[in-house]
Amino acid sequence: MIDREGYRPNVGIILTNAKNQVFWGKRIRQDAWQFPQGGIQHGETPEQAMYRELHEEVGLHTCHVQILGRTRDWMRYEVPQTWVKRDSRGNYKGQKQIWFLLRLVGRDCDVSLRASGHPEFDAWRWIDYWVELDSVIEFKRDVYRLALNELVRYLPPLKAGARRETAGKMQDSSMDEHKQLIQRG
Repeated sequence: MIDREGYRPNVGIILTNAKNQVFWGKRIRQDAWQFPQGGIQHGETPEQAMYRELHEEVGLHTCHVQILGRTRDWMRYEVPQTWVKRDSRGNYKGQKQIWFLLRLVGRDCDVSLRASGHPEFDAWRWIDYWVELDSVIEFKRDVYRLALNELVRYLPPLKAGARRETAGKMQDSSMDEHKQLIQRG
């Protein structure tokens, strides 16, 4: 399902843990890491697609997560023509995405990369919210940056006195910090 402008509707998922770290999945048989994402099927809402993709790619169900926020509008990226399948050439440009920020309320052992018959990831780990985007395929990096910047305001503050490593320096994890990060953009 491609819209009139040539973009396929899609959802992106930023899954966090209690330490405000994010789930980072390694694409199967590749040296590329990314957040879970996937297409919205005909008749699905973005939220329904997000839960379906979350289960297919990460093995989690609605009971394992809490929605913290979502992007207000679609975020788009274009796919280089060399990546476009021959039968999709024509009006296909790329993807438009609604991004969700989730909190894992289940346990790490609830994650199952083999929940579907066609796994997307062969490894995963928790990493800092302000993930280095060098290991993300280049044409998706700007959308990742935009989504992280828009959704950071929904991150709950860590417990008082909690510290975390961010961009090579230690910072207090408080609501004031999150506001400062938004302003810095």
